[in-house]
Amino acid sequence: MSFLRRQLVTAALTANALRPPRGFRRGVGAFPAGWLTGELAPHLLAWTVVDAAAHLARRRTTGDRVALALAAASTLGLARLVQLGGRTREEVEAALVEGLGVDYVEQLDAPPTPADLAVPWRSVLTPFRMGDVRVRVERDIPYVEGGRRGHLDVYRPVEPHDLRGAPVLVQVHGGGWTVGRKDQQGVPLMQHMAAKGWVCVAVNYRLAPRHPFPTQLVDVKRALAWVHEHVAEHGGDPAYVVVTGGSAGGHLAAMAALTPGDARYQPGFEEADTSVRAAVPVYGVYDFAGATGLRSVELMRDLFLAPRVLRKRFRDDPEAFEAASPILRITPEAPDFLVVHGRDDSLVDVRQARAFVAALRRESRASVVYAELTGAQHAFDVFHSIRSAHVVRAVERYLSWHWNRYRLGLPVEAS
Repeated sequence: MSFLRRQLVTAALTANALRPPRGFRRGVGAFPAGWLTGELAPHLLAWTVVDAAAHLARRRTTGDRVALALAAASTLGLARLVQLGGRTREEVEAALVEGLGVDYVEQLDAPPTPADLAVPWRSVLTPFRMGDVRVRVERDIPYVEGGRRGHLDVYRPVEPHDLRGAPVLVQVHGGGWTVGRKDQQGVPLMQHMAAKGWVCVAVNYRLAPRHPFPTQLVDVKRALAWVHEHVAEHGGDPAYVVVTGGSAGGHLAAMAALTPGDARYQPGFEEADTSVRAAVPVYGVYDFAGATGLRSVELMRDLFLAPRVLRKRFRDDPEAFEAASPILRITPEAPDFLVVHGRDDSLVDVRQARAFVAALRRESRASVVYAELTGAQHAFDVFHSIRSAHVVRAVERYLSWHWNRYRLGLPVEAS
């Protein structure tokens, strides 16, 4: 590929990441490139600068001016993406202060140091390296009889931090309810939390369209029942369980948190404990039915959720779509929530998250924290990046605050 063509591609990728197209149809196609460009902006920025410098060192002709201008524009755009990733630190901290109070750091084991808040460049520069010598992973533990979709992984510290039972975080993977595995999402968060002394459980579930919804929710609840019954054998405290997940996993995490003990989703294990203390859905889907009135939701419902996930038309069974919508399942007894969403998410409209948070704050008695991230696409936390590092450590601060208040018997209240 010529220098000009390379710079054309880079400029197009950068423009797509900075200004992703809106609307479900266009957003689906724009998402992969925008996501990777945004989170790998430091790498692409360095490559663009090196490529241009190497080209200048070889020769410079009149015909190169367009390519060099594109390289300059891409450099500025990529630098802006890096800056937006760094802004996440201030945005997530502001969200925690707004939701928990300015003194929440006093209830952590120790306030974060400048080193704790700095960009972990070693991880950022090797974004797909997920191992941590401080963490041990027990893989493919069956939580229900059947195939590998009924398996889970347990992440825990090599050296236990608390012999009385560690707090537990359950991770639900995304993938549009149709693809994905337990080891493909949320790994940076689980590795980080396990290194801090938590027991983390990543679950598989059966996939649509072969297994239409609510099969996925039933499986997540089976996994939660397994956690309550067996996590103590792995060093966890079954009395303190938090659920998290991204995208479809965010939807399932929110649904599980809002429907503890719902017999419709617990066939054959109706009496099992599936409750959680808090939920941390990330870029989740909260409206299957179109209750928000958003055109993007209606398109997702009609073009994807109906034919691929629920395998039924909305007009034939609107109640099924309403029952599957977390925004319509909120009660005063809802657990505490930390909701995280990217403002530039081209797959799941950020207005879904805003509406869900508003409904939580209006209808539940629990605390609600909302972090909206400027410049963030969908799936921003799948691998190590500047943005994902700040989000992971903000989630750690939130969960540490929540766990400490639980241990001390203090109410968890919003500011």
